[in-house]
Amino acid sequence: METGFQKKSLKRIAAIDLGTNSFHAVIVDIFPDGSFYTVDKLKEMVLLAEKGFDESLSQDAMGRAVEALKKIKTLSENQGAEKILAYATSAIREAKNGGELIQQVIDELGIKITAIPGRVEAELIGLAVQHGVQMPSSPSLIMDIGGGSVEYILADKEKFYYLTSKKIGVARMTASFVNNDPIADDEIAQLKDHYRSQLTEVAQSFAIHRGAIMIGSSGTMENIGLMISYRKKKSPNLSINELKFTAKEFFEFYDEVIKMDYKERAKLEGLDEKRIHLLPAGLVLVHYVLKTFGIKEVKISSQALREGIILRYLKQELEDLIELAGSDGPRKRSVMELVHRCDWHEAHSRHVAKLALQLFDHFGKGLGLSNTDRELLEYAAYMHDIGYHISHRKHHKHALYIIRNADLKGFEENEVEIMANVARYHRRSTPKARHPLYKALAKPDKDRVTKLSAILRIADGLDRSHYQNVRGMDIEKTKKEIIITLRTESDADLEIWGAMRKNALFEQVTKRKLRIEEAELAGMVY
Repeated sequence: METGFQKKSLKRIAAIDLGTNSFHAVIVDIFPDGSFYTVDKLKEMVLLAEKGFDESLSQDAMGRAVEALKKIKTLSENQGAEKILAYATSAIREAKNGGELIQQVIDELGIKITAIPGRVEAELIGLAVQHGVQMPSSPSLIMDIGGGSVEYILADKEKFYYLTSKKIGVARMTASFVNNDPIADDEIAQLKDHYRSQLTEVAQSFAIHRGAIMIGSSGTMENIGLMISYRKKKSPNLSINELKFTAKEFFEFYDEVIKMDYKERAKLEGLDEKRIHLLPAGLVLVHYVLKTFGIKEVKISSQALREGIILRYLKQELEDLIELAGSDGPRKRSVMELVHRCDWHEAHSRHVAKLALQLFDHFGKGLGLSNTDRELLEYAAYMHDIGYHISHRKHHKHALYIIRNADLKGFEENEVEIMANVARYHRRSTPKARHPLYKALAKPDKDRVTKLSAILRIADGLDRSHYQNVRGMDIEKTKKEIIITLRTESDADLEIWGAMRKNALFEQVTKRKLRIEEAELAGMVY
């Protein structure tokens, strides 16, 4: 990889992995040939799941999260990063108040957090490891141990054979199984039994795509690699990337360390202070996987989710995303030109439009809306977040301004006003007589804005994670109630929270109470 001083970069960006134990940020320059150069890094320990995973995030944990992101934002701004990409994993996704933390970070820091499902986390980690480690020609098992989840990827240097995420992270397992210090024999046995039950599919896939090496990424694996290196009295390289140890060396280390208490573990060279409490659960997991799978060698990847975020962004940047030549007529073409100029959140906006149209098709006729209204709703959904191009704060109002002043082609003036107002009301306030631009609309257009924005608000809430978790929905209507049942890839708490906090206008226009439920998640193998 070139150092970044020999060629001109496309952009400088920051990527943040909002993990359960720690937030990792990396600031990079990206280049037209698909490479990137690391400018700076920062890690902040936050310990989000201090009270386990069945509770809301504590106020202290949320405070630590916000303070950590303030430091990361300050570093990013000082380094001239043009864009911040922040991806949240299991602790925030599963917390009852995870949506509140996401909203607080938007309001206070202007950082938009994307909450990704486990499968996507595994895929991004796999991309990062393939990019940063010399992969054998035969498949390798990649294991990324986090606080809330552990990702498993079977991959060679070119493709993935298997991807999954399991809720067996070290913070989760410590809270559930470890009550003694040092860890008790029966706790070790319970952990192994739990790992066995959770990793059956991984073992089956590994048996099909067998390899002799495991590649470990993220903090727990990095710490284990460092501690073994220090134990062998070998100074680690400048980078921990490609650091190797044998299964035999790990088993010797395990036997020596597993019965240490907290004070003894605290003296181990190479172990982060805030991982001392979590180490036993991680050691038992690594021991179980190496022993059960018959793996002989482990090496460490210093690249993990944050680099995967960058690689995904690079791919999107370098692809030709603008499909203007195939756009039908000036209306759609001018909308697409506008959203691309404003660096739109394409996947989110397209998904919100899809959900909004599904809701429209179910309720539009009963609300007295027309096919033209359906078209305007679709375009408003495409444009609803373009205000981020100006600022995260009040982006809904910025969207109103941009749409009204964009000289969109093919639309009548009142249609532009309708789209602008619908985009403006996708969040925060609902339409009010005291709002000048809404007040200036003709009465029929006010009615259209109210009904269309009611639909858009629910659709936008249903992608609160910004990662298209809702794969489908079933809608049932009774005389008094509307029941939406979501089919999702992973936990739907964020989506349900996001939609229900904006339910009032939808209930007003449909004259029914809204209830949103999650369909039972089937066991998913990736």
